[in-house]
Amino acid sequence: MPKGANQKLKLYYLSRIMTEKTDDEHTLTMPEIQRYLAEYGVTADRKSLYDDLEALRVLGIDVIGEKQGRNFGYHVGKKQFDLAELKLLVDAVQSSKFITEKKSNELIKKITGLASEYEAMQLKRQVVVHGRIKTMNESIFYSVDAIHNAITHNKRIRFEYLKWNLQKKMERRKDKIYEVSPWALTWDDENYYLIAFDAEDDKIKHYRVDKMCSIELTDTKREGRDHFKKFDMAAYSRMNFGMFGGEETQVMLEFKDEMVGVLIDRFGKDIPIHPARKKGWSVTRVDVALSDQFLGWIFSLGNGVKVTGPESVVKRFASEIKEMSRLYDA
Repeated sequence: MPKGANQKLKLYYLSRIMTEKTDDEHTLTMPEIQRYLAEYGVTADRKSLYDDLEALRVLGIDVIGEKQGRNFGYHVGKKQFDLAELKLLVDAVQSSKFITEKKSNELIKKITGLASEYEAMQLKRQVVVHGRIKTMNESIFYSVDAIHNAITHNKRIRFEYLKWNLQKKMERRKDKIYEVSPWALTWDDENYYLIAFDAEDDKIKHYRVDKMCSIELTDTKREGRDHFKKFDMAAYSRMNFGMFGGEETQVMLEFKDEMVGVLIDRFGKDIPIHPARKKGWSVTRVDVALSDQFLGWIFSLGNGVKVTGPESVVKRFASEIKEMSRLYDA
C-alpha cells in the first residue's frame, strides 16, 4: 500500500479521529478509521492500525475495542473530562459576568473541542451567551495573569483604579497610582476581586479586577503576611455585601422563622439562633461590614427581618428609610 503524504502524522491524526468521532455511544470500525485517515492523507493497513491503537493506549488514551454483531468497533472510553464535567465548565463560563461575550464564545469553543463531535452538539445547545450583561474589559485576563505573577514572585503591584462616568467611559477613581501587596484572587458576586494588603492604611482591602488597569510589578517585596495569615476569605465574603466595604459591626436581627433559610444561605450554619419573645420569630447576631448594600439587603427582605441592635444601626436604618420615603413624596 503506497504511503500517504502525511504519514509521519499518522498517530496524531488517529488520536484526533478517535477522540473527536467516538465516545461510549459511537464507535468506528477498522474500515471507517482507514477512511478518516485517508481524508488526512494517511494510509494504513489493519496490522499497523492494531499497533497504533495499542500505542494510543500506552499514551493514556482509553481506546476500547468490542464486538458489535458481525463487526468489531473501537471507541475512546474514559476521557480527560466526561460530558457532565464539560457541561459544568460551559455553564460556568457563560454565566460569568467578568468574562466578555467574545471571550466566552472563544473559551466555550475550546471546551467543546475536548469532547467528541456528538457530545459537542449537546454542549452547543447549552450556549446562550448573546445579549447577557457582561464586562467590557477584555484585558481582565492579562490583569489576572499579572496579579498571579506578582504573587508568585512575592512583589507589590502598582495600578490605576477606574470608575464609570456619565459619558459611559472609564476614568480614574482617584488622581493617584495605587500600590498594594497582592495576596489572593476571589470570585464573588459575579466579579473577580484582588485581595491585597494596603501598607498605608495597614489593612486588607479588595479591588475589582476589571476596574484595574496598567498593572505593573514593582521591585518591592510584598507586605502584610501576618495580616493575611489571619485572614478568612469565606468570612470576609459573607461579611461584605457585594464586596462593598464598611466598618465591621455585629448586628442583631429578629426574623420570622420561615426566613431562617435566607439567613443561613447568607451567613452560614454557624450563626446562633434563639427563640424571640414574639411567637413564630427568632433572633440571631451576625458580623457584617456595615454599608448601604447591607441595609439594602435588609430592606429587600420586607417585614420578615428586623434590625434590633446596636442602636446606632437601628437609627441609621430608620433614617435611610425616611430619606428614601422623601424621594417619593408628591
